[in-house]
Amino acid sequence: MEIILKQDVTNLGTKDDVIVVKDGYARNFLIPKGFAIMATASAKKVLAENIRQRAHKEARIKAEAEKIAAKMTGLKLVIGAKTSSTGKIFGSVNTIQISEALHGQGFEIERKNIQMQDEQIKEVGSYKAKVKLHKEVQVEIDFDVISE
Repeated sequence: MEIILKQDVTNLGTKDDVIVVKDGYARNFLIPKGFAIMATASAKKVLAENIRQRAHKEARIKAEAEKIAAKMTGLKLVIGAKTSSTGKIFGSVNTIQISEALHGQGFEIERKNIQMQDEQIKEVGSYKAKVKLHKEVQVEIDFDVISE
């Protein structure tokens, strides 16, 4: 039986894939659970139109992410932290502080989209972080941790 997946199914496929599975698997599990629909001619036409519209939206979102990436290129952040006399930070610098520093520069970036090169930053110095703006667009930013 040919079906269209409505969401990602492990070891089977991703959303909007048209695949062939055994009749019982489709009728007894995938369709009743809402994971798939039968791939009729009209359902395939609707799927093709949805994919076309989604591709247009994705292209626009990617273009906006690339504009933001161009603005962020060469950006250098300064993050202040309380330190001991030896330069060790009390606590550590994390993605929340980087997100707040980016917010201060005018960029609305969520902390989950920031990936630091070092897991824990516990000393004063210069570091790098990657900011994921889109699944295909990433920017590497530099930031300095200074003593307050």
